[in-house]
Amino acid sequence: MTNQNLEQEYKIAKQKSAKPMLWVSMISMTMMFIGLVSAYIVSSKRDDWVSFDLPPALYTSTLLILLSSITFFLALNGVRKGKSEQTTIFLILTLLLGIGFVYFQIQGFYQLKAAGLYFVGKGSLVSSSLLTVISFAHLLHVFAGFIVLLTVIYNHFKKRYNATETLGLELGAIFWHFVDILWILLFLFFYFIR
Repeated sequence: MTNQNLEQEYKIAKQKSAKPMLWVSMISMTMMFIGLVSAYIVSSKRDDWVSFDLPPALYTSTLLILLSSITFFLALNGVRKGKSEQTTIFLILTLLLGIGFVYFQIQGFYQLKAAGLYFVGKGSLVSSSLLTVISFAHLLHVFAGFIVLLTVIYNHFKKRYNATETLGLELGAIFWHFVDILWILLFLFFYFIR
């Protein structure tokens, strides 16, 4: 077997294993959030549990992350159709919407504080502390999503994607959509389970 054949086999094997490995990692992340949400549910039965309305900034951040999923989908669609400029525009929009999401998440923490709901210390509540912990854990995953997105953007500018070579962009989109769907489910959970 020649080196070229070995390299081709390695590339094929890597492509076949990439998506399953991503799915395994996303399942493990989901399990972590299930544990955190379970703690929230169990803690909500405590006598000192205090319900509160979600900060308005979290509604805005949820809309932004939903829009970012749409723009990432459009970017992937653009590269599949060979529309490089369209892909560039939608990848940059995805990045900007992601930054907006983080900004409004942080504003949500400040709005909780302004309402007298603290993470720790005097005035902290179990409910606001758990909301903050779960939101912060999600933000860490969003930052991982930013690393993925910036890598995708870099590779796009290096012209590593085209109508037949989209694996990196697909993997990035899957992870970004996962993080988006995860937040939307968490938001709905916090909205309905108080």
